[in-house]
Amino acid sequence: MNNVAALSADATPDRRIVPAWMTFLLAAACGLIVANIYYAQPLVGPISAALGLPPQAAGLIVTMTQIGYVIGLLLIVPLGDLIENRRLVLCVMAVGGLALLAAALCTQPLPFLAAALFIGIGSVSVQILVPYAAHLAPDAMRGQVVGNVMSGLLLGIMLARPVASFITHVSSWHVVFILSTVVMVVLAIVLGWALPPRMPTSRLRYGELLASMARLALTTPTLQRRALYHACLFAAFSLFWTTTPLLLTGADFGLSQTGVALFALAGVAGAIAAPIAGRIADRGWIRLATAPAMLAVAAAFLMTHISATGSNLALTLLVAAAILLDFGVSANLVLGQRAIFALGAEYRSRLNGLYMATFFVGGAIGSALGGWAYARGGWALTSWIGFALPIAALLYFATE
Repeated sequence: MNNVAALSADATPDRRIVPAWMTFLLAAACGLIVANIYYAQPLVGPISAALGLPPQAAGLIVTMTQIGYVIGLLLIVPLGDLIENRRLVLCVMAVGGLALLAAALCTQPLPFLAAALFIGIGSVSVQILVPYAAHLAPDAMRGQVVGNVMSGLLLGIMLARPVASFITHVSSWHVVFILSTVVMVVLAIVLGWALPPRMPTSRLRYGELLASMARLALTTPTLQRRALYHACLFAAFSLFWTTTPLLLTGADFGLSQTGVALFALAGVAGAIAAPIAGRIADRGWIRLATAPAMLAVAAAFLMTHISATGSNLALTLLVAAAILLDFGVSANLVLGQRAIFALGAEYRSRLNGLYMATFFVGGAIGSALGGWAYARGGWALTSWIGFALPIAALLYFATE
């Protein structure tokens, strides 16, 4: 039935071997699932126009998905420490698939925003798969395996925007969600066949599981710091990618959806940071690499002020800023995961859920703040807020 032996949470780490095909499958699955959260980012304009949302509320299209993701991280992902992981992943994917289909059929704002919320909830299956990959890996290679899987996840995040823009350019935004529904059905069939079951050893009840998360959040300094660091960086990331499509399609640059898609492809280069950061983390250089990751995100926003908005140089600098920002955010994400996954296998899913939930709250705030700031003060106000976020993380990091 499966090519890898069934896993238990207390299996001897050094005896686990992760086949290359399994790493690739997990990376591809993570990328395809997480893309569902980001398809709407470059389509905020056309979706809000079609649904009748005012410009000030357009950011809700992205924010609702991120809120749903946070809900799933806090209430569903911890079940990875309690319920057989393969079955849990497939059930959560089913919720996401139904929500994607509902979004494709929506013509009114409230039903679409509700569907967006459940797209976020259904996409948390990816954060059950990441700790699953960490369980597969031996201790000495955990950062490398997680980094490789995260590179697939990050490619999904970064490719989602250009793919959605290209599809919308040749058809409509509804088709983006229909095609993603089909992809989720096929992926669920493949994962159901290929993944070995993993039954956690915890015998906690659900209420006890959630209560233990509160204790972990209050008593784990490494988790607290890494989550808050990345909340600031991910808020900057979400702010950038929510507002740059509005900037690029506005009067200053006048790009089409195809142009926005080509711009978004620049961010794909940032995915190479994940496996690099994983290897750095395995060598024990997590702290050493954290500050450069934060500085890269701050520098990305500063670069956009070198030339007047609308010029060819400004567009080139914006592309370079996208690459640098995604590189810094990707690296810091993997560094944080490697740090928290080392704290204990028995509560790895809970730690991952708390870590992701915290910084996705930052992402939701960044998206909403970006839409508001751009409507009020254009790119000038938006970019200075984006610059302040990684600087805040850096100042907090300096107290470590």
